[in-house]
Amino acid sequence: MQEMDREENQEEILEEEHSAEEETENRDEESLEEHSEETNEDAPTADGTEEDEEAKETSSGKKGFFKKKKDKKDEQIEALTDQVKRQMAEFENFRKRSEKEKSQMFDMGAKTIVEKILPVIDNFERGLAAVADDEKENAFVVGMDKVYKQMLSTLEEAGVVPIEAVGQEFNPDFHNAVMHVEDEELGENVVAEELQKGYLYRETVVRHSMVKVAN
Repeated sequence: MQEMDREENQEEILEEEHSAEEETENRDEESLEEHSEETNEDAPTADGTEEDEEAKETSSGKKGFFKKKKDKKDEQIEALTDQVKRQMAEFENFRKRSEKEKSQMFDMGAKTIVEKILPVIDNFERGLAAVADDEKENAFVVGMDKVYKQMLSTLEEAGVVPIEAVGQEFNPDFHNAVMHVEDEELGENVVAEELQKGYLYRETVVRHSMVKVAN
């Protein structure tokens, strides 16, 4: 009887020890799970560890540093390029301005020469107009007429042309009215007669036409 009680007591003790061990294991598992959760919270994301993030930050800092240096060089290059472009534009403007000034000076000089030649042309015209009809076949007269036509041709090649006057409407930009006449056949303000021929040099008036204008 006493032996049976002992066996029962031993079984109870063993059961208690077994339950105690199970409780201990459960506690250990719970603590392990809690520790695992805490570890997961502190752990880095899937992109990498904390050390990798620090390395990335350091690397990006270095890249930013080098990029800053490169940007400074780019700024210097852009500044120099802009300066060169400005100088080229200034030189091009200077070249165009110089060419324009040279052209204007040439035109002024040419107009001065033309103005001095025009009275010679006028004298040729007066002389040829005074020749009688029976003397127009004279060799001297024919020679003078050829010289006169050659001068007109040379002036025309240089850009000098006479201004149209007779039958044209009076234009103060080209004509200089010195007389007025009554002429019913002509309209009002129309040039009736040209007293002195006017000339243009490259579309610029060298001398206005001296004319009579119908009222």
